[in-house]
Amino acid sequence: MTTSATTELYYDPYDFDIDADPYPIWKRMRDEAPLYYNEQHDFYALSRFEDVRRGLADWKTYISGKGSVLELIKSGMEIPPGSILFEDPPAHDEHRSLLSRVFTPRAMNAIEPEVRRFCSRILDPLVGAGRFDFIHDLAAEMPMRVIGMLLGIPEEDQVAIRDRLDKSLRLEEGSAPTLQQDLASVGGDGFAEYIEWRAEHPSDDLMTKLLQAEFVDTTGATRTLTRAEVLGYVGLLAGAGNETTTRLIGWAGKLLAEHQEQRRELAEDPSLIPGAIDELLRFESPSPVQARFVTKDVEHNDRTVPAGSVLLLMNGAANRDERKFPDPDRFDIHRTVEQHLAFGYGIHFCLGSHLARLEGRIALEEVLRRFPTWEVDWDHAVQAHTSTVRGWESLPVTVP
Repeated sequence: MTTSATTELYYDPYDFDIDADPYPIWKRMRDEAPLYYNEQHDFYALSRFEDVRRGLADWKTYISGKGSVLELIKSGMEIPPGSILFEDPPAHDEHRSLLSRVFTPRAMNAIEPEVRRFCSRILDPLVGAGRFDFIHDLAAEMPMRVIGMLLGIPEEDQVAIRDRLDKSLRLEEGSAPTLQQDLASVGGDGFAEYIEWRAEHPSDDLMTKLLQAEFVDTTGATRTLTRAEVLGYVGLLAGAGNETTTRLIGWAGKLLAEHQEQRRELAEDPSLIPGAIDELLRFESPSPVQARFVTKDVEHNDRTVPAGSVLLLMNGAANRDERKFPDPDRFDIHRTVEQHLAFGYGIHFCLGSHLARLEGRIALEEVLRRFPTWEVDWDHAVQAHTSTVRGWESLPVTVP
């Protein structure tokens, strides 16, 4: 796609050509239209780092309660309870507090041996095969096993659940997903039987903790979560726990194939991997666009965004803003990334950030231990296209 200054600036989140490499258009948006408006899909967008950061922090003006995905807000659908990504205070705060007790750095570090065991079980059979797929063989497998373990979903059922969630996210080129797709991806569809079974057979897992947790709700009453709320939690965790980490690991495979010297450094000195993970998240943010509903008229760049509008906060574009990051289009594992927006900002900062970093680190450590070099088989690589996450559907590599 031509993106020179002589062509009209156009950004469409459902355009596959743009999604393949959005960065030239995102740079033009930052430079030429820091407040961008798309007439076809009727949305505004902010792409500069400071604008996006402020927007993510201002939850009263830019609310999540009508959804945080463009087509969800446009649909006017009722958001299932317990979907904290799509809630505002005070409901958001009471629901988030339950999960924050579980997703602490200490709790995530405690599961490191189990995560490493999953990773080793996946990678060991691939040694000597001469090739493997970063997505099908690793990135789609390890996060699924980890979140399934945390939730208490039997291993034999995890693949079907992951595949159903993945299917619900896929786009048809040029068009927004259907309402049915959105309901399937955020409503916890398919988990009700697991929840009822776990209610009768409690265990040491997150689903049991959600069923048994007591909290004080917005009315002042002490209660447990309703089944609908638990269903919303489980659907959210299953989707978020699979998709974003899958994309992160896939981008690691792609970028380190293209930057072989940096890959060699990581193989020789694994202590560099945590910093590399944050640079990966900055450089290729797995969830690069967040939508908000605008509650009041607001000014941006001497223009008014009317109340009732949908505004896209483009954290993926913001993470390449040269106003924040020197030479932002250069991937550099030695870069000091003091703050990026890949996990969001403010009250909706990703609760699973510690888990995502843990899984990304372990995946790289274990891959590099077995396969210090690889080349991407570009003839068979396939990019995924969704309206919420960005990455690879298949990334086969050849190894010595």
